[in-house]
Amino acid sequence: MPHMLLIVEPVGQRAERTEEEGRALYDSMMRFGADLQARGLLIASESLHSTASGARVETRDGRTSVVDGPFAEAKEMVGGFFLLATDNRQEAIDIARACPAATWSTVEVRGVGPCFENG
Repeated sequence: MPHMLLIVEPVGQRAERTEEEGRALYDSMMRFGADLQARGLLIASESLHSTASGARVETRDGRTSVVDGPFAEAKEMVGGFFLLATDNRQEAIDIARACPAATWSTVEVRGVGPCFENG
């Protein structure tokens, strides 16, 4: 059963780090991903840019609006993800516990499946 680890971090946290600190954290995440890949668990992973360069698109009553970031009301942002081929939820939680980002962010574990399932 696939699971996704969402790296949920406070908005602005990245700007508080020096480039050297950011590179060190990024390298630790790359090593974590390489280990998951070597174990045959990694389907995909990416780091995401901040919300400052993002956009939100929604269509309501036939009208589409686009709001450019940063988003003033946002306190957190998804900073990246790991899509895993896990056997069960507990395995995904165990992997999340080992994720370096758990020390500076929240690692949210979510099962992957159709939106009509109540899983």
